[in-house]
Amino acid sequence: MSRRRGGPLVRLVDRLPDRLVEPVPRNHRETDAAFRRRRRVTTGVALGGAGLLGASLSSKPGSPTFYGLTMAVAGTWVAGGLASGPLHLGWIFTPDRQLRRPVATPLITGVAAFGTFYAAALVVRRVPMLDRAITKVMRYAHQGSTPLVATTALVNGVAEEVFFRGAVYAAVGVDRPVLTSTGVYGLATVATRNPALVLASVVMGALFGMQRRVTGGIQAPILTHVTWSALMLRYLPPLFADRPDIGADDGAVHQLGADVSEVRT
Repeated sequence: MSRRRGGPLVRLVDRLPDRLVEPVPRNHRETDAAFRRRRRVTTGVALGGAGLLGASLSSKPGSPTFYGLTMAVAGTWVAGGLASGPLHLGWIFTPDRQLRRPVATPLITGVAAFGTFYAAALVVRRVPMLDRAITKVMRYAHQGSTPLVATTALVNGVAEEVFFRGAVYAAVGVDRPVLTSTGVYGLATVATRNPALVLASVVMGALFGMQRRVTGGIQAPILTHVTWSALMLRYLPPLFADRPDIGADDGAVHQLGADVSEVRT
């Protein structure tokens, strides 16, 4: 496999073993009619799912509406992914150049991604706009039922990979599928109106997309996404537990913001 010169990211990739960055052989060709159908399905589902996603994170934390909408989002992604056409689990090269299903590498990648985000969160706490955005998300973990929040988060993680790295990636074709599928993922997250979630979706979407490119399937992105989500859900909320609005509803949060602004003026 040829190595390229470039920026820090390219140099980092160049240090990895070839088997971790070299795309495995695959034959995922489909007819023109099937390809066009996949694109129609993914377009409609992306729009509908984004609307539900925005509604879910506009609902009250811990409410039946929140859990119902988040599970509806997951169901939409999975149904859309399966309806779009065939999906593939993917393979990874072993050190002796054999093919096997990706397991250990995606799990380790998920842990590494969490470590990076945890370090970033320590810095983000000092950036008011992003601090408020993350605190708003953490309210769902703080005020909700831990088992239910964990279930919805992990189920949605799997569902997003089925749709975005499965259906959407395949619907893009061969013209920059990592970039385009990541862009669609980020645009769908814009519906949450939360800059922290949008930023995370772009960063992690690019990582998941590269895993899809290398392995040719969704198993690696799913395992990395679930590992990352589980660790984020376990260890990130305590970093923001001391925020005064972490346990407040939207009305109280808005009033608190108004009070703070009044004191400052």
